[in-house]
Amino acid sequence: MSNDNSSNESTAAGALINPSDNKFTRWLTTVLSDLGKNGIFIALIVVVALFAVLTDGILLRPQNISNLIVQNGYILVLAIGMVMIIIAGHIDLSVGSVAAFIGAVSGVFAVKMGMPWWLAILLSLLIGALVGAWQGFWVAFVGIPAFIVTLAGMLIFRGLALVVLGNANIGSFPTEYRALGNGFLTGIFGETDPDIFTLVIGAVGIVALIVQQVRTRAGRQKYDQEVEPFAWFVVKLGLVSVVIGWFAWALASYKGIPVTLIVLALLVLVYGVVMNRTVFGRHVYAIGGNRHAAELSGIKTRRVDFWLFVNMGVLAALAGLIFTARLNLAGPKAGDGFELEAISAAFIGGAAVQGGVGTIAGAIIGGLIIGVLNNGMSIMGIGIEWQQAVKGLVLLLAVAFDVYNKRRSGN
Repeated sequence: MSNDNSSNESTAAGALINPSDNKFTRWLTTVLSDLGKNGIFIALIVVVALFAVLTDGILLRPQNISNLIVQNGYILVLAIGMVMIIIAGHIDLSVGSVAAFIGAVSGVFAVKMGMPWWLAILLSLLIGALVGAWQGFWVAFVGIPAFIVTLAGMLIFRGLALVVLGNANIGSFPTEYRALGNGFLTGIFGETDPDIFTLVIGAVGIVALIVQQVRTRAGRQKYDQEVEPFAWFVVKLGLVSVVIGWFAWALASYKGIPVTLIVLALLVLVYGVVMNRTVFGRHVYAIGGNRHAAELSGIKTRRVDFWLFVNMGVLAALAGLIFTARLNLAGPKAGDGFELEAISAAFIGGAAVQGGVGTIAGAIIGGLIIGVLNNGMSIMGIGIEWQQAVKGLVLLLAVAFDVYNKRRSGN
């Protein structure tokens, strides 16, 4: 009996001093794990803070914040489509050329042919879908690797862009068309400084975020799923709300909400739902994770691949329209390097080289990191050659981090 009692006492004592059972330790472990999952968001904050210091606060001025969105809008649009392509295990090298081609075509429609601006935009998006269908056919149904198909597409559509332009620029575009890249939604509640409408939209965004997060947490608790400690949940939600509020104040202090930002917000919402809550999205992840297993489970992989490239064609067209509208010019040099920026955004945002991993939000944050790097280094007067070198190093480190995590987890 005494041996049993001593054994029980030692077990109880061990339980008392077991670090894994310590409430604070469990809380700290959960917080660190949550921070790891949101590492890309933290990286964005660190980069912004760094360049805010190095540029003496110029980076965070309202006008510069607004310019960051407008100047990088087309890359963020491309990043949304690119991360979906990469999740499925493909790549698209043609998006820059397709953007240039569609920009040139829209110039012919809106300027040379005098079409209504809305019709020129709709026809341009339709042609983008046809371009995507062309490339998707070769990838999905003929079986040629996407790298080869889109490499050919990069050459084909760059050449067609030059043919359409006749090696000359096309401009200027209608005012409504230009609003896609340079317009602002402001003054809805009257001309005020800061703009009240922008602040209201920011407040609505904060409330919507809080409601969504609270409902998600309650749903997880209802099904006995693990959730983060309530104190950390409140702190995290508060910090994100402060960031959104500050961002809305910065926009309201300048010209209001850029039309490009509205387009981006709609795309993020729609594609976030598609990738997280629809059968198509689950199929994309399944194909990227293990294509053979996906085929055996009944997923029509060829059809999914085809529609992924159709979607990429439409988004490349939209990016081309935004870029053309911002410059008020369709030119032969449009789209140069767009594909590299979009691919970098996807990988920096956490997409896996092997496919099967990635998020829309991650790609957007990756694109913002690139945008901040470009903007911050430009403000500091750093030459383009060093800017390219720094961005290349960031991309390399991001992919190396992904490979390291894969090896550590044994995948």
